[in-house]
Amino acid sequence: MAREGKKNRVNVLVKSTLSASLPVKPGKTYPLATLDHAMAHHSLHLVFYYPAAAVAAAGMGREPLRVSLSEVLVHYPAVGGRLTRPAEAGGNWVVRCNDAGMRVLDAQVRGTMEDWWRTATPEEEKELAQWETTGEDVFLWSPFTVQISEFECGGLAIGLSCAHMYADPMCVTLLVKAWGDAHRRACIVHPPFFHSPALRARPTPNLATASVELLRRKASSAAAPAAMSTATFRFSDQSVRRCLAQLRPSCPDAAPFVALAALFWWRLKGSATASGGPQSLTLCRDIRKLLDAPLPHGFFGNALHFSAVTADLADGGWGGAAEAIRAHLDGVEEEEVWSTIDWVESRRDPATETHGEAFQMYGPELTCACLDNLFSYSAAFGAEATAPSHVAYHVGAAEGEGLILVLPAPPEQEGTLGRTVTVSLPQDQMDKIRHDPVILDLGPTVLLNSPSA
Repeated sequence: MAREGKKNRVNVLVKSTLSASLPVKPGKTYPLATLDHAMAHHSLHLVFYYPAAAVAAAGMGREPLRVSLSEVLVHYPAVGGRLTRPAEAGGNWVVRCNDAGMRVLDAQVRGTMEDWWRTATPEEEKELAQWETTGEDVFLWSPFTVQISEFECGGLAIGLSCAHMYADPMCVTLLVKAWGDAHRRACIVHPPFFHSPALRARPTPNLATASVELLRRKASSAAAPAAMSTATFRFSDQSVRRCLAQLRPSCPDAAPFVALAALFWWRLKGSATASGGPQSLTLCRDIRKLLDAPLPHGFFGNALHFSAVTADLADGGWGGAAEAIRAHLDGVEEEEVWSTIDWVESRRDPATETHGEAFQMYGPELTCACLDNLFSYSAAFGAEATAPSHVAYHVGAAEGEGLILVLPAPPEQEGTLGRTVTVSLPQDQMDKIRHDPVILDLGPTVLLNSPSA
């Protein structure tokens, strides 16, 4: 798995399979929901970085981590199961909760964590969350892979990869948080809630909304093959406050997500509208708490909604983009959410009830995901001062015009407005955004900023 040359500093030593400490009741299954099938084109890859001091304080040795992981898998029977497509389910995906276990990779990283931050590239970071794609026999394949990578200084990187149709970023984050809770013998604050019918189509569908039209366009589009590159910008609480202050005259109610999404949209697409004309941005956000009957944070599966906002970036600039995003998010009604579920369900084959073929949800048009509600820095494995120093998120198969992820940042004494922005773009555009003077003037720290090998 590790690549040659500079990038062989991450070496996988052992591959194994870990099952829950208590067996699952025989015959237990979990059918994937409508929105789960829609996300089958993508994968998720998370990396949680724990400094040496946190590792020592929390007792995060490899064997204790395996024990606590096997304990938490008792609460997540679907994670240790295997995918099947039984005829009685119309050939749709069903998880057989058979205790087959989760794939675990034990790895070592050459050098210290400090060396890593100074010399590694975003492409190398993906070596900390390696993943084996499905083979010919999907029933033998583990949809979840955990990678425990130890640096020479004693720091750890915990990588977790999975098929997106299993879980969205909130689910995967809470799985790692629950692992930390189990490791420190604490109560699991957000236990998993397995109830796929919670987001199912209605008897009388509505297929005539703007969100449905967006999905129709996605289903008929395909990204042109292009090499993608990634950059991560960490905006401190002070930096975000500067953003909001600059936007106050044109968008006084801007939230951190609105400000940063608009900033990158404007800087990426503003020059394309020099002669006037609107530009579109697809927005993705978690809907668990947006419904009239909200779902618990622990709802297991996919609870994401995609919609499109349009603005004339040449005339309105950053402020116009921010106000357009704010107004759009405030104006999306719950009917838009349910209509997308109706439409995905309507693509089933009438004869077999098989779901339609999955397509690219993140892209191919420029897409921005609001993920700053995640509990990334609550994934502590010890009592105090054991939270991760950084958490990275990557989405597989998100080629096209680009993907912007607005994420939490590590807590600061100064305030809670800090955010991390991870941008994936075609390589020919990445150098421009890395050195964009407007973005850099706001004072973000660019992480893993070493030139690519």
